Amino acid sequence: MRQALIVWGGWPGHQPEHCATTVAAMLESEGFTVEVDAYGDGSNNVFERTDLSRLALIVPVITQSTISKDAVTKLTGAVQGGVGLAGFHGGLCDAFRDSVAYQFMTGGQWVAHPGNVIDYRVNITQPEDPVMHGLSDFDYRSEQYYMHVDPANQVLATTTFSGEHASWTKGVTMPVVWKRQHGVGRVFYSALGHVASEFDHPQMRAILQRGMVWAARC
Repeated sequence: MRQALIVWGGWPGHQPEHCATTVAAMLESEGFTVEVDAYGDGSNNVFERTDLSRLALIVPVITQSTISKDAVTKLTGAVQGGVGLAGFHGGLCDAFRDSVAYQFMTGGQWVAHPGNVIDYRVNITQPEDPVMHGLSDFDYRSEQYYMHVDPANQVLATTTFSGEHASWTKGVTMPVVWKRQHGVGRVFYSALGHVASEFDHPQMRAILQRGMVWAARC
């Protein structure tokens, strides 16, 4: 049976434990056996004490934490070897600001959300992709992530900044959802999902669920 590991921790404002429980239920509905573990520090770090190679998928739900060189080497090595990696919002792409090796794997890093929680539009750019199939552009209320992104990402959805909250961003089109390869492994990211209540949004939930399944090669 396909095995997934969800690791939660870091800044509590993103409700990591609650979100991890929600994601676990989503994966279980897809037939995964799911392990949920707190991130830990030092020798208790879950990435260092777990055999990652046996997994089909890893989902970090960690914001503003740190990672040791040994842990990031093990994690990136597992993904390069074929383990899927998927996640959302700051839980994947603001997990470890001090690790460029981690950011190289994920394909992006959060840098700002002008205006904090605001209303914005998500535009589907690849409607025929299996992750986005049947979905159309939608309105969303959350943090609109401004990110530094890898141009190699396969972008599935974008958002355009109005400039209302940071005038110099007016007209900037920013990736919201992407997928990519890292070695043999598949990586999926959605910028949606600031807090657990956002999983009630049907498009947000569908995109993440499909993306996790894609990353796990299911």
